[in-house]
Amino acid sequence: MKNISKTVWVLSLVSLFTDAASEMLYPILPLYLKTIGFSVVLIGVLEGFAEATAGLSKGYFGKRSDLSGKRVPFVQIGYAFSAISKPMMALFIFPIWIFFARTLDRFGKGIRTGARDAMLSDEATLETKGKIFGLHRAMDTFGAVLGPAFALLYLYFYPDDYITLFYIAFIPGFFAILATFFLKDNHQDGPKPNSKTSLFSFLGYWKSSPIGYRKVTAGLLAFTLFNSSDVFLLLKAKESGLDDTMVIGIYIFYNLVFALFAFPLGMLADKIGLRKMLISGLVIFAFVYFGMASATNWYVIAGLFFFYGIYGAATEGISKAWISNLTDKKDTATAIGNYTGFQSIFAMLASSLAGFIWYRFGASTTFLVTGVATVGVILYFIFGMRIKTSSS
Repeated sequence: MKNISKTVWVLSLVSLFTDAASEMLYPILPLYLKTIGFSVVLIGVLEGFAEATAGLSKGYFGKRSDLSGKRVPFVQIGYAFSAISKPMMALFIFPIWIFFARTLDRFGKGIRTGARDAMLSDEATLETKGKIFGLHRAMDTFGAVLGPAFALLYLYFYPDDYITLFYIAFIPGFFAILATFFLKDNHQDGPKPNSKTSLFSFLGYWKSSPIGYRKVTAGLLAFTLFNSSDVFLLLKAKESGLDDTMVIGIYIFYNLVFALFAFPLGMLADKIGLRKMLISGLVIFAFVYFGMASATNWYVIAGLFFFYGIYGAATEGISKAWISNLTDKKDTATAIGNYTGFQSIFAMLASSLAGFIWYRFGASTTFLVTGVATVGVILYFIFGMRIKTSSS
């Protein structure tokens, strides 16, 4: 593991613990909410509001981190909020309280994302960005294997005991908080003059950002607008005859593939170029969605989820690594926060669009539309990118 600093390892472990806690609850959250009286519509409103909060706060706190010259406090507070939100959801069942606890979790993600990714970028060189972000995504996603696996095992012995899982989820979250105290700020820039910023002031970065950043981000956001929640893939698996245990199992399988391939694909991306790796990942994504449009056999669906894990490993960390190469170091948190903030909003719109198409025209049309749109994004990155960067 040459050229990987202590800071990268600590951030990766923090993400592993946090994702284990979050993904432990991901498969059972809708089930729990239904048992306490939430309708499907109210669950949708809750998730939409929580994601919108995360989206807006990512950009704002990314800019705050750059302006203050600090990273660690944002990382510590962000992960702490996410950790304490888990048991809070089990303490009371009042809708307003549930909204507050779930929003606190997403708010924590918004606070930490830009600063954390800027720290990862600062620990890498132009030649190791893929490796560093790939390792972090691998560890983060391995948590998404451990969490649901534990939840599946626990519910096998204690069916429907959802509340206890919310308390158990605090344990890895607590370890994540402890790990953040091993981080140190190496960011030397002090607070900048006129460092006050409004909630939406980060949006101004788009106008002043490098043209390369705008071109890459535009393509990534266009893709996000059609890249709906993984829930739709799981619904397709359910419709094809898989029972609940198999659906959760195939979700764990996808995350395991993602975790195993993120680091080696990150290193490969450093050799062949981040742009080429991202395009390769999008090609795999289009293949998966075209395949899902007609898949009915569970063996085929399992194979498609394998390739879906490869897609995730080839794109999620790579996109942030590429963006960080196109921006000034002093604006890294703002740039990534800006992108991930818009990404959250666009992802919410994508899921709404997918839900509408599914309802009106069926599952096959939903996947075909996404596949076709992805082909358009691939062509954009192949023929529409006329920028010269070290990552192309």
